[in-house]
Amino acid sequence: MSFDQVLQQIINGLMLGSIYISVAVAFTLAIGILNFLNFTIPALYMLAGMVGWSLSHYGLPFGLTDPLNWGIALIIGVICAVLASLLVERFTYRYFKMKHGDATEHAIPLVSSLGFLLIFEYLILIAHGSDTRSFSTPFSNLDWRVAGFIISVPQLISLILSICIVAGLSLLLNRTKVGRALRAIAENPDAATLMGVDVNRIVPIVFILTGLLCGVSAAIFAINYHEVSPYMGDHVGTKAIAAMVIGGLGSVWGAIAGGLIVGLSETLSIYFFGASSAEITVWGLLLLLLIFRPTGLFGHNAIGKGKF
Repeated sequence: MSFDQVLQQIINGLMLGSIYISVAVAFTLAIGILNFLNFTIPALYMLAGMVGWSLSHYGLPFGLTDPLNWGIALIIGVICAVLASLLVERFTYRYFKMKHGDATEHAIPLVSSLGFLLIFEYLILIAHGSDTRSFSTPFSNLDWRVAGFIISVPQLISLILSICIVAGLSLLLNRTKVGRALRAIAENPDAATLMGVDVNRIVPIVFILTGLLCGVSAAIFAINYHEVSPYMGDHVGTKAIAAMVIGGLGSVWGAIAGGLIVGLSETLSIYFFGASSAEITVWGLLLLLLIFRPTGLFGHNAIGKGKF
């Protein structure tokens, strides 16, 4: 054990945290604006990765094409995640809201999103089995060596991209008409409707952003770690929830801090104590934080405009 080795693990942890950031922001949007925990998010993440792998390995269904280029395959995977997210919106938020009104808040949307999680996961299991699949890209050995430390160029780009996505999202929420409408819905959907906000047109934007964030994060994972699996969303989903809570519910920028902290704690605990300690470290840290600061590092009790 040396200082250089520990510093290398810190670098690795920051790179790993870039995977958690986008998914944590997706959870933050669902809770911050719609006030329910969207359990489908891990499935959307998995769906983007597995669709991308399937298209790059087999091509379009029914033999329509040969295997696609890995980049095109991942882009289609991201689009599939967005479309699946809109399907979830139609049957977890809009349908039950129209049929039952506020009587369904917030249990039925939560349970129905859990149903979609299982449906998507088992459809992929039926189609491709449960094995981890190798995802080939041209970036397998693209590393920088700086002062003796190894920095993966794709991971560094992924970290920068994740922060840029969050910055763009923050600008969208705070500087645009759509953002004002989303914040109005977060504060009070009924009052927003009375003020002229078309909830049925604005809410799908949350699900489009959710699918996009999950899809991009899955693409980043596939490029950096060169593998996908039907269970890839389970691991990332739980860590992203921890990152969201650590950063603070409803805080988009807090999701960045939470994702990096989870990535760091995971890699350092594996380095010092072994792989079996990672879960204990992450969730132990979360428990301690909830005891001493229940709102998270950057969270607060404000709603609507104050949240973001």
